[in-house]
Amino acid sequence: MRILMMGGTRFIGVYLTRLLYHQDHEVVLFNRGNRPAPIEGIEQIQGDRTDADDLKAKLAAQSFDAIFDNNGRELSDTQPLVELFQDKIQHFVYVSSAGVYLKSDQMPHVEGDPVDPNSRHKGKFETEQYLQEQGVPFTSVRPVYIYGPQNYNDLEAWFFDRIVRDRPIPIPGNGLHLTQFGHVQDLAAAMAAVLGNRRAVGQIYNLSGDRSVTFDGLARACAVAAGKDPDTLKLVHYDPKAFDFGKRKAFPLRVQHFFTDIHKAQKDLYWQPEFDLISGLRDSFENDYLSTGRDKVEVDFSVDDEILKR
Repeated sequence: MRILMMGGTRFIGVYLTRLLYHQDHEVVLFNRGNRPAPIEGIEQIQGDRTDADDLKAKLAAQSFDAIFDNNGRELSDTQPLVELFQDKIQHFVYVSSAGVYLKSDQMPHVEGDPVDPNSRHKGKFETEQYLQEQGVPFTSVRPVYIYGPQNYNDLEAWFFDRIVRDRPIPIPGNGLHLTQFGHVQDLAAAMAAVLGNRRAVGQIYNLSGDRSVTFDGLARACAVAAGKDPDTLKLVHYDPKAFDFGKRKAFPLRVQHFFTDIHKAQKDLYWQPEFDLISGLRDSFENDYLSTGRDKVEVDFSVDDEILKR
């Protein structure tokens, strides 16, 4: 297949581009050209997807069998692509988010659960609705928390920063909130498995690891991955409502139970995550955190100190 990859040079797109390339697909990247391509010599079209006129001008003469939209956040990001290629592609794969779900007393989230109209990810749900209404042969994936080497969100690295420096780890609540991490390589494998799969057309899939973990358990897993004894960690629990952090971020995860059922994806895509939590975190620690020297940089722990002082 000739595939258009929106982005392709940061996180999900890097893994997905490499995987599809080695599966003998022809992959073309569309991005601003600010970062090197993950594969030398791969075709790149430079443009700004937030400028609909620019995007259409750069892509109007192109033809593709499939499109992977990894970085569309609002409907306005994706609509120009659909207007260009709606009746000309076999598959449109869209990266949504499990963040669209409305907070619920019944977990895990399953596809079809109510969505939160006030979610910061509501633009992704609106895009899913639009793709369905337009009759596009789409598949949407809803990851929970994505981790792994090249993660540009401070998730596992937030814990590593404190663990390697032998600092206490401030955790909101009682540490028993359940959350879910999915390795980026597993996510890419599931997305690649969508292609040519008739079952996947018109479907939405939760994607993540196959187990949930408590906040305290995640901290301990990060310690194991970093070669530390998890029993030596000092976990400090606190009431986040007792503090006013303003726009400062005290913790990298939602302070609530937040995890999904991934059985639909496992069944339809013949897919199974390869990384368990420890091996995935170790991959991130050794092949990103240490290799980039983050263990040696200065870190601002002022919010931690405010919590610990209280």
